[in-house]
Amino acid sequence: MHGKTAHELHSLLTNKKISALELTEAVISQIDKVESRVQAYVSINKDQAIKQAKAADERIKNNSNLTPLTGIPVAIKDNMCTKGMLTTCSSKILNNYIPPYNATIVDKIKAAGAVILGKTNMDEFAMGSSTENSGIHPTFNPWNTKTVPGGSSGGSAAAVAADEAILATGSDTGGSIRQPASFCGVVGFKPTYGRVSRYGLVAFASSLDQIGPLTKDVTDTAILMNVLAGHDPKDSTSVNLPVPDYQKALVNDVKKMKIGYIKELLGKGIDKDIKSEIQKAMKKFAELGAELIEVSLPSFEYAVATYYLIAPAEASSNLARYDGVKYGHRSKEAKDLLTMYYNTRREGFGNEVKRRIMIGTYALSAGYYDAYYLKALKVRTLIKEDFAKAFSQCDVLLSPTSPSVAFKVGEKAADPLSMYLSDIATIPVNLAGLPAISLPCGFSQGLPIGLQLVGQAFAEETVLRAAFTFEQNTDWHKQKPSL
Repeated sequence: MHGKTAHELHSLLTNKKISALELTEAVISQIDKVESRVQAYVSINKDQAIKQAKAADERIKNNSNLTPLTGIPVAIKDNMCTKGMLTTCSSKILNNYIPPYNATIVDKIKAAGAVILGKTNMDEFAMGSSTENSGIHPTFNPWNTKTVPGGSSGGSAAAVAADEAILATGSDTGGSIRQPASFCGVVGFKPTYGRVSRYGLVAFASSLDQIGPLTKDVTDTAILMNVLAGHDPKDSTSVNLPVPDYQKALVNDVKKMKIGYIKELLGKGIDKDIKSEIQKAMKKFAELGAELIEVSLPSFEYAVATYYLIAPAEASSNLARYDGVKYGHRSKEAKDLLTMYYNTRREGFGNEVKRRIMIGTYALSAGYYDAYYLKALKVRTLIKEDFAKAFSQCDVLLSPTSPSVAFKVGEKAADPLSMYLSDIATIPVNLAGLPAISLPCGFSQGLPIGLQLVGQAFAEETVLRAAFTFEQNTDWHKQKPSL
């Protein structure tokens, strides 16, 4: 049961072939078997999950308020507030924090009757591309436990790949859903900025963060998007637009669709095996009737530098609240208020978080604001304009999700710049606030390769349709790690 998709399980549940309790117990049994090797979770609440599964069975028995998520076990990334359940952002500074409220997306998932298994591991405060920056423990890739699962949503991607959850939520600030989806051979979707409420998502970079699904196939992504998407008055950046039924977008047809392949992301710096598999994916789209067009987005050259000024600047501001006064860790080693602030932040934050706070504070400081932060905002506008020009010629843009497959644990830990460059294909999408998906398209050295498809703002349906058509005509999504 734990190896099946949510839509397969929904059919079994509603036809009374299995119960939500049996399904939840099967997933918990899988967690017991493999979690010691994968370490996808930071907290698991088995008793609560069993209770929710029994409640789901009552709903199914009475045919009351059934949704495609009723009785489906879901994992939540640990930067989304869960009332009565630890929410730590995988940081020592929040190691005892239990929120008094749920994030909007958690309320929506619960209202749909899903079973919440626990909270997944991540890079501390979502800052990282490998889940090695977790302040709790690293997570390992189910395809090869000597490699990283990607980040920052590495725990969610690994949990879905290892069948430790049927569905999971992630957050994406510069590729944090798509890159781990690519590394772990699952589907990861970043919606348009403003499409999904960020209320209750612990902020890293508020103009970039977006919540989205990590799933076993594109159909499950559409199912979870139907629950997550929608306007939320509690989030001032949430957009008040009608939400389509994303499942209706799953049409196996790309005839006459114009797909632009990004020249800059198929050149130097991209692993040759990845380039080869992406070219095969392009050929597949052409066979299916799509028109392929080469597009150039020259501003991509500056995207990583731009991101590493804007995101740390916003992080510096957002993380100022962790001062040991209101909640979270407070240093015991303090003789006055200033040393309490200093020691709390020194003890509570990991190296990568400190690095980004310092970069951001410097970029925002008097005398440097215009030279760095303001200039970065101008380049962000150029990146948006490059995307707009590309979309005047095509419906969807295509590229690799990552320039490499999953790298070895520890391989890039001492080289933050090399780590930052692993998000070269995903970062521009966040800077422009666009929707994008990563789905499996091949293997290199026994590790999955991800194909990225990018759409225009609020054109999630077009992206899902292109992804669904590719998936239906290949079988990469059916491959499983042999844990």
